[in-house]
Amino acid sequence: MSTTSIQSESTQRPVQVAKRLEKFKTTIFTQMSILGNKHGAINLGQGFPSFDGPDFVKEAAIQAIRDGKNQYARAFGAPELNSAVASRFLQDTGLVVDPEREVTVTCGCTEAIAASVLGLINPGDEVILFAPFYDSYEATLSMAGAKVKCITLRPPGFAIPLDELRAAVSSETRAILMNTPHNPTGKMFTREELEAIASLCIENDVIVFSDEVYDKLVFEMDHICIASLPGMYERTVTMNSLGKTFSLTGWKIGWAVAPPHLTWGIRQAHSYLTFATSTPMQAAAVAALEAPESYYTELKRDYSEKKEILVKGLKEVGFEVFPSSGTYFVMVDHTPFGFGDDVAFCEYLIKEVGVVAIPTSVFYLNPEEGKNLVRFAFCKDEEMLRGAVERMKLKLKRVV
Repeated sequence: MSTTSIQSESTQRPVQVAKRLEKFKTTIFTQMSILGNKHGAINLGQGFPSFDGPDFVKEAAIQAIRDGKNQYARAFGAPELNSAVASRFLQDTGLVVDPEREVTVTCGCTEAIAASVLGLINPGDEVILFAPFYDSYEATLSMAGAKVKCITLRPPGFAIPLDELRAAVSSETRAILMNTPHNPTGKMFTREELEAIASLCIENDVIVFSDEVYDKLVFEMDHICIASLPGMYERTVTMNSLGKTFSLTGWKIGWAVAPPHLTWGIRQAHSYLTFATSTPMQAAAVAALEAPESYYTELKRDYSEKKEILVKGLKEVGFEVFPSSGTYFVMVDHTPFGFGDDVAFCEYLIKEVGVVAIPTSVFYLNPEEGKNLVRFAFCKDEEMLRGAVERMKLKLKRVV
């Protein structure tokens, strides 16, 4: 049989996917980036930097490869990296953790999320999310067979509606999956909000999955790790990664910090998801986590300047721009430009204006709640940011 006939026969078959994933499509980031590439658009959509990570970290990876660190690493992490993660966790939270029993290295934070959920959540368990949410959360919970409840954070401040949360949490709740600083809104959970979550978790014996990958990208306030609050470490999985802080998103080095009784389930899932993580990149991650405090000071300064360029430009274009205290994202209301929903606006923005943004309706259980909002990323060089703003000033016109 010729290659042509095999391809012809295979294209007639309907695509196959497990029922638990039927509702999920190609990620919105991939969709928008592909469309952006087709139209030569400036990509302020997907959250990867347009610039490279620091030389000292890259050189450490090159040296590790030359030194022969190229075979499987220990399943739950190279000892040096586990120790470096524990040291950073102590600096950030004041908590002493055992690198051998309480740190698990994963293929990025996305795998840390997957291993935590698949290792600790049973089919039918109730898990609470805050919408809008990073899209992998819902998909991973679906794969685990969880029952999802959602609490919506609303503009302009995206504050947690604490009365709604208190009504939602009960003895049936197994876990809360949260993200601070928050993607896509840029919100940072306040101490009052975190203390309210902690109180509910302790009262109802609920565990917390806390995604904190943007913990070093903060502007107006300090990041608070919920595991550091009284009574919370024993019921919290804190997840983080190298990619956002060190502009190395393609390396996929992440980790989960949790007490031993939760780490057991995480490691069981991790062993059968990826088993181990890139050995030379783990060696380089040690060098990254040992960076001096001056690195983080400079990082914050650089991102503050980029944020100012984009926020000022978006306001001049005519968007309503909502406050962003952390991450490298900004949310805006697109409705002054007359489009019925976020997807239609973003498609027009790419095809006719030449700029990529992300429609946020995909980050809600009820897409209607996000149809007026789009997300821009400012993890780009200044030329890209200014160029995108100029294109929007030239071609976008308010109608209201």
